[in-house]
Amino acid sequence: MAPPLDHFTRDAIEAAAFRRLTALLRHRTDVQNVDLMGVGGFCRNCLSDWVAEAAAERGLAMTKDAAREHVYGMTYADYKAKHQTVATPEQLAAMAVSVAKNRTLDTALEDSFPASDPPSASEPG
Repeated sequence: MAPPLDHFTRDAIEAAAFRRLTALLRHRTDVQNVDLMGVGGFCRNCLSDWVAEAAAERGLAMTKDAAREHVYGMTYADYKAKHQTVATPEQLAAMAVSVAKNRTLDTALEDSFPASDPPSASEPG
């Protein structure tokens, strides 16, 4: 069992893990958002929305575009133009099944999950 952590240490550890995750997602542009949604029920857009929500909870205004740039490491428009492909019917079907599994969590988190536009809602570039 892990030792209990004080609030500040836990936040620092979780922040470091989040930075590592965003660095990985910036590097792995071959992994499409629709695939992340299909397997894990979240994507880069969800992370972006959670960043903006966390900022708002702390009294900081962050636009959706600014939050996406924070996660993507570039503007969302640039990311879509450079890396996003058209989702296949199979990807969209997997995403629908995966998102349906989030329904019980949606209620627990007051409808904030998944907190993004589904990847299928936006076409590449």
